[in-house]
Amino acid sequence: MAAEGFRGPKQLWNAFQWSMKGFRAAWRHEASFRLEACLVIIMVPLGLWLGDGGLEKFALILAPLLVLSAELLNSAIEAVVDKVSPEFHELAGRAKDMGSAAVFVLLVMVALSWGLILGPRLFG
Repeated sequence: MAAEGFRGPKQLWNAFQWSMKGFRAAWRHEASFRLEACLVIIMVPLGLWLGDGGLEKFALILAPLLVLSAELLNSAIEAVVDKVSPEFHELAGRAKDMGSAAVFVLLVMVALSWGLILGPRLFG
């Protein structure tokens, strides 16, 4: 339900707390999120260090952050599907598989962006 009226500091603080609750839940319950978060913790500083200029730095840190965001959305989809339909259903399985595929596409983007930006420096 949409908030009504003025969204002041209290509402912004509440939104921040809900986001942190979501991060904690993902960390506690999702092994893939934990793995990808650890990679982000390593890759963001590396991207800032290895990137040559603002655009390269941005590309090197954006890709892993997008993976983390997609993993959060995928986990949310899986949680809702499991709540609504605990027994197997073809559409439920399809929704979960598509969420997983979205994460995979972004992982490929990480590999491509890092490879295209850093590959020539390492192998050229």
